[in-house]
Amino acid sequence: MEFTEAYKQSGPCCFSPNARFIAVAVDYRLVIRDTLSLKVVQLFSCLDKISYIEWALDSEYILCGLYKRPMIQAWSLIQPEWTCKIDEGPAGIAYARWSPDSRHILTTSDFQLRLTVWSLVNTACVHVQWPKHASKGVSFTRDGKFAAICTRHDCKDYINLLSCHNWEIMGVFAVDILDLADIQWSPDDSAIVIWDSPLEYKVLVYSPDGRCLFKYQAYESGLGVKSVSWSPCGQFLAVGSYDQMLRVLSHLTWKTFAEFTHLSNVRAPCCAAIFKEVDEPLQIDMSELSLSDDYMQGNSDAPEGHYRVRYDVTEVPITLPCQKPPADRPNPKQGIGLMSWSNDSQYICTRNDSMPTILWIWDMRHLELAAILVQKDPIRAAVWDPTGTRLVLCTGSSHLYMWTPSGAYCVSVPLSQFNITDLKWNSDGSCLLLKDKESFCCAAAPLPPDESSDYSSDD
Repeated sequence: MEFTEAYKQSGPCCFSPNARFIAVAVDYRLVIRDTLSLKVVQLFSCLDKISYIEWALDSEYILCGLYKRPMIQAWSLIQPEWTCKIDEGPAGIAYARWSPDSRHILTTSDFQLRLTVWSLVNTACVHVQWPKHASKGVSFTRDGKFAAICTRHDCKDYINLLSCHNWEIMGVFAVDILDLADIQWSPDDSAIVIWDSPLEYKVLVYSPDGRCLFKYQAYESGLGVKSVSWSPCGQFLAVGSYDQMLRVLSHLTWKTFAEFTHLSNVRAPCCAAIFKEVDEPLQIDMSELSLSDDYMQGNSDAPEGHYRVRYDVTEVPITLPCQKPPADRPNPKQGIGLMSWSNDSQYICTRNDSMPTILWIWDMRHLELAAILVQKDPIRAAVWDPTGTRLVLCTGSSHLYMWTPSGAYCVSVPLSQFNITDLKWNSDGSCLLLKDKESFCCAAAPLPPDESSDYSSDD
């Protein structure tokens, strides 16, 4: 794996949807770099520090959220002299997003007073009163023709269906829920799933015309749903709960056909591969010390001089580290807080927040546990390759961790004092963006060899 040098950043960084550019926030400047050469191709100056970045789907426009102002600025890569500024005045701006046509920007005001659709083609704008959330509660169909927006008034939650062609409201219907948490269209645009706040376990599926197709409640008298995700193929709906279980529903029958439990004690007949991160001391010839200067600087935190990180394959039974959240504090760190499908919908990875150093990988084809990754540090992020069955994760250390059905391996980042706090894939799966606290780098990500089941690398 090849790494670039580190470049400065002070906020969000993201690839363009067409994989050609990287947008980087550096204080009040928006830097656009070429993905292959990382050369600066555009430089835009904003009126304040950049808090948020989002590309339009056509990769021609990009918006910056200046939430301290609060204000939105948008820029064009095709016409660098073109600019757009959106200011809601006293109403403020809590969040902004692009519409699927890349020619409208949706902003939510402070205190969720209204959601406004701004046109970049003309001066027209459309208001939707009382949106339920700032950054959540809005979902678009995959074909980009319709938007579902959650609103709340008179102490009741509603779903508003809008046409993305003229932004007219096509229909409004109330939902049978106490405190709507979020909403998602199904990948085939045939259904809308919503779920309640953690205080009540309730998942509801509606048709676009407002008919309730299915109600799901796994249990009562306890904290409920923590995460919900459609599979990319649209056949499965995964529900992660505070009871530390993952439940998967079928889109055809709306019945639960799989339940996966995250146990701290893993015993037979579990056949999953268990990979445990370990430190391996290096035997260094002091006469050749100068040849390893860069490597040793990147591993200056080694307890006994120098080491490399690798995975050991562990057999069952095994007891996994677990922490019990305090009973007297809100938002307990337990339940399925991280959940992500592979692009082919065959695998889903999860993290139970009471076991933050453990990543579980489930095989949906065989309905069994495929692998467990036991890390030394809590898992910050885990993302799937958009073009293949490859999972990459980071833990805030100077190492990158990968899993494929062939095995798991570790890679050391050859940059001094670079600890990976977040990562993103390019849309073509050729490149990874790795973020440190104040810098970022990119890594070319070729597929590992088939024999990498017990493979570790420092390249």
